[in-house]
Amino acid sequence: MQTDAKEVISNFFSGKTHSDTSANGKTHSNFSTLPSAGYNPSVGFAIGLTSTGGHTFGNPKTTTFSVINANAYISTKGLATFEAKNNIFTNNDTYNLQGGIQAGKTVALDYGVGTGRMAQGDGSFSFNNLPLDNNPDVFSIKFNYLKFTERIYRKLFEHVYAGAGVIFDTYSNIDDEHKLGPHLNSHNFRYSRMNHFPTSGYSANGLLFNMEYNSRDHLNQPHTGMYADVVVRLNEHWMGSEHQSAQIKTELRDYWNLSKTNPEHLIAFWYWGCYLLNGSLPYLELPGTGSDAANRIGRGYTIGRFKGPSFAYTEAEYRFPLCGSKLFGGVLFANAETASNTRGVKVGEFIEPGAGVGLRILFNKYSRSNLCIDYGMGNYASKGIFLGLNEVF
Repeated sequence: MQTDAKEVISNFFSGKTHSDTSANGKTHSNFSTLPSAGYNPSVGFAIGLTSTGGHTFGNPKTTTFSVINANAYISTKGLATFEAKNNIFTNNDTYNLQGGIQAGKTVALDYGVGTGRMAQGDGSFSFNNLPLDNNPDVFSIKFNYLKFTERIYRKLFEHVYAGAGVIFDTYSNIDDEHKLGPHLNSHNFRYSRMNHFPTSGYSANGLLFNMEYNSRDHLNQPHTGMYADVVVRLNEHWMGSEHQSAQIKTELRDYWNLSKTNPEHLIAFWYWGCYLLNGSLPYLELPGTGSDAANRIGRGYTIGRFKGPSFAYTEAEYRFPLCGSKLFGGVLFANAETASNTRGVKVGEFIEPGAGVGLRILFNKYSRSNLCIDYGMGNYASKGIFLGLNEVF
């Protein structure tokens, strides 16, 4: 019989043996919340909450389980962020709404543009996407941000959707902490000057046009199916963007089940690519490590380690249960990322690999939410522990 961490904790404190609440007519919750904590010299000590939940808004046999995620944190250095994201399917999957809102004051670590170059101080251990030590070749950029996006897809026929949406990304009070003499000398400052962006703040607002294929059996923890998405983004002056630009974002996720009796035993594949077609992007909008919706791209490296005007990423993962109750599971993963730069280096010219192993703890069996604890390694002696709620992809 399948069990999860919420039942184990509840039974421990109540002294009762395991029971499945769905079997005796009691209601159960599809929502899960976990505390989080971390440390980084640029952020300070941070504490927060991560929550995920969902609901089926229609006939369960013909309607995909909808998911809503939220998280927030505050730090001892005065940083704070909040975000809420939705992936909602209406009855019979007629419409799919994807989007969210993010706001806060945070810090980005600036390693420069492109792949194929080591940063001084690489090799320090990282925890939860941020290094535990200061890196002498990495600039910390503090900034305020407000982001909003919403896409609406209409079902055309089985598993196939088309739609459109809007996106507003605004950055303000950008502060490069590393200064040389009277002038800022960070990667962000040089890039912004070279591409004629303000150095204190900017916006990238635009229209989205989308095509989607989705046959996954679940969003939080798929056991089978495929997801493919193509999005054209047009940043427009009339919507408040400093520069016009056009991008195409492509994504593919595929799942191959290896057992009829254990659906958690599978191989999963992920491709994510974002390519600049024309125009220019603000520095903090360049796609790279951690640029996906859940900020999970690139286990083995700190967030923002690689980025460029165009960026591509692939990952394969072997998932398997570790016990009959499905409470514990394991993963083996390998990935690779590549980015262009402003000096003529193209996507694919330099590849940055990563690999690792992970533990999965089923937190809520009704929403298929699990706690992910991964140890990843990358190039240039990069290594660290990466935590998350729900599968990486």
